[in-house]
Amino acid sequence: MKPETKYARSGDVHIAYQVVGEGPHDLVLVPGWVSHIEYAWEEPSFSHFLRRLASFSRLILLDRRGTGLSDRVVELPTLEQRMDDIRAVMDAAASERAALFGISEGGPMCLMFAATYPARTRALVLYDTFARMLRAPDYPIGLPGAALGKFLERVEETWGTGTISAEHFAPSFAHDQRFRQSWARFERFAVSPAAAKALFRMLHETDARHTLSVIRVPTLVVHREGDQVAHVEGGRYIAERIHGAKYVQLSGSDHFAWVGDTDAILDEVQEFLTGVRRGPEPERALATVMFTDIVGATQRAAELGDRRWRDLLDSHHAVVREQLARFRGREIDTAGDGFLAAFDGPARAVHCACAVVRGVQRLGLDIRVGLHTGECEVVGDKLSGIAVHTGARRLRPSVPRARCASAERCSWRVAPLFRRIGLMRCPG
Repeated sequence: MKPETKYARSGDVHIAYQVVGEGPHDLVLVPGWVSHIEYAWEEPSFSHFLRRLASFSRLILLDRRGTGLSDRVVELPTLEQRMDDIRAVMDAAASERAALFGISEGGPMCLMFAATYPARTRALVLYDTFARMLRAPDYPIGLPGAALGKFLERVEETWGTGTISAEHFAPSFAHDQRFRQSWARFERFAVSPAAAKALFRMLHETDARHTLSVIRVPTLVVHREGDQVAHVEGGRYIAERIHGAKYVQLSGSDHFAWVGDTDAILDEVQEFLTGVRRGPEPERALATVMFTDIVGATQRAAELGDRRWRDLLDSHHAVVREQLARFRGREIDTAGDGFLAAFDGPARAVHCACAVVRGVQRLGLDIRVGLHTGECEVVGDKLSGIAVHTGARRLRPSVPRARCASAERCSWRVAPLFRRIGLMRCPG
């Protein structure tokens, strides 16, 4: 479920915020240009990012004034006013001291807060951000004003279609239509086209360079080397001017922190804030696993001798692999006289297993087959987890058997699975 959205009063403006997680330390996530804290939980990549942060912290989210669920504003707020919104949210969330995580345009707000309220700042994490975005005589690494002008034209022409989010902030997903549709909704939820342009113009006035030399809290600066929205030189500039700051440069071109190799960013953040590097959660997938095992294999091998037994095993393997190809099964592992295979649906797995039983019976072999459908951990080309162990246990003789109707010697024991997919008896 989504966390409850509440409001903090910052002057005359109401700032929307949420609190999620029960970690030992508070972490305030300050978003970039525009945001919507409720829609963020509906977008899979973003919600994964937030859940991971909340797994090791008491995470405090906020929509900056003028965007998302916070009050719209008539006049563009100063950097000091935006910074004070963080203080108001921390007060409302009963957070005396917190680490601040500033993303993109949220970075200057965090820099100002850390310089102004060092006693309330436990640490500072900055991702793909800058102290100043525009070029200046004493800041040649900034973007030229003409580039921002062209970007604002694109905002007015395409806002609400997902074009800005996909092409500029997540180029690795530029051709993913599902992603575009999802972030088109996000753009429309977050702010109107005119307001998006107005909020972006704040960057013309944003300059937090004067805060860098006075910041004395532990600071981590993370930057993707190919980011074309916030160039890597801006991150290096900050890290070089904050005393003791740690700088980490990662590969990638996506500006969104929750797109691309998100776990590489989260690993750095978690280790910096907790001292523990957990690494990514294993990938999981729903699959039907199938185990096979030749009945009385040891006795048959002794009767036939090594060479004839090897030839029989080769024939057995050929039959199993032929049926796996026919029913779109994927061979995961082969050990001795048994197979582990996976299917994307239980019906194909049942039909394949019946075909394998009939096929190897022509070779004079009986086999046991165990099937189980469940969530598996994906480790490279392999599968593991409870679902796999359960499938293996179904080979044990203590499991009730469902005899194949067309073959008296069938060793099937998958009656519960038959019933689950609507088959009252083995389709063989």
